[in-house]
Amino acid sequence: MKVLVAVKRVIDYNVKVRVKPDNTGVDLANVKMAMNPFCEIAVEEAVRLKEKGVASEIVVVSIGPKACQEQIRTALALGADRGIHIETGEEVQSLEAAKLLKAVVEKEEPKLVILGKQSIDSDNNQTGQMLAALTGMGQGTFASEVVVEGEKVNVTREVDGGLMTVSLSLPAVVTTDLRLNEPRYASLPNIMKAKKKQLDVMSPEDLGVDIAARLSILKVEAPASRQAGVKVADVAELVDKLKNEAKVI
Repeated sequence: MKVLVAVKRVIDYNVKVRVKPDNTGVDLANVKMAMNPFCEIAVEEAVRLKEKGVASEIVVVSIGPKACQEQIRTALALGADRGIHIETGEEVQSLEAAKLLKAVVEKEEPKLVILGKQSIDSDNNQTGQMLAALTGMGQGTFASEVVVEGEKVNVTREVDGGLMTVSLSLPAVVTTDLRLNEPRYASLPNIMKAKKKQLDVMSPEDLGVDIAARLSILKVEAPASRQAGVKVADVAELVDKLKNEAKVI
């Protein structure tokens, strides 16, 4: 079974994000970039499926500038077999990303497509659902467990009321949640081997997809600074402040 995994290049989650002075976006100058954490979980799950003998090939795809190849090579070092880079210098929004991935799905014909449930830059949580709709595949989102049984995949989903398990016919789209697994670290030998693995580069035009933006960002602002709290001497003072100052009781 072939598994297709989509990965995205984002600002490293340990980095403090800075907004541009003109409020047009986030400042990316001299900022450390990394693979989206949810995408790391998606790669790890695909590798585990291969280790179990369920998956026979893992193909990793990323969309963006040439620097995205760094994240693809990381995925190859973690255990993926080959990579596809859709190179573009334009900003790619969720719908356009889903259309590009649909074109790759039609070309590669994977039985399972795994994506992170969202990227930590835009936090849209849209691409996986849009891809499922465009391809007509069943979808299992917010996955905390994935079990492939023959031509079915059972996905345990994290929902507000607890857990929900859905059974999907393959091919299917799965988006990963935080508790699905804990990604491994790439070893130095595997990092060296990844440099020799196949990485195909193509453009949106090669796939016949128009990536013109449908949405425009009007303004980006940093969160308002939180005011410092106050210490109280005892429970009686706390209750008094909640009642007379905050007026919540």
